[in-house]
Amino acid sequence: MQADALHDASALLDPRALSKLHWRCRRGLLENDLFIEQFFLRHESEITQFHAIGLTALMDLADNDLLDLLLRRKEPTGSLDQPAVHTVLDMLRQSGAIACPQG
Repeated sequence: MQADALHDASALLDPRALSKLHWRCRRGLLENDLFIEQFFLRHESEITQFHAIGLTALMDLADNDLLDLLLRRKEPTGSLDQPAVHTVLDMLRQSGAIACPQG
């Protein structure tokens, strides 16, 4: 049974699911949208169910909380402290179009 769950998590999203996920990721803050847009430009062809789980959890956050995570002001805690969230957050941070302020 675990092998099936792992296989499902590693399965690429079909075009319809990917479109729904992309729509779900629309944000109110331009800064978040820039990170997300770069993420999709870079990783769209390789997004799996595992990534969708992490991205969906992040999209449940308020815009300012998401931005704090993207800019490394905070790290995931509580229910967000899970492998899928950490993986997607790392991908978003690497894809980000905004440099994190220094100092």
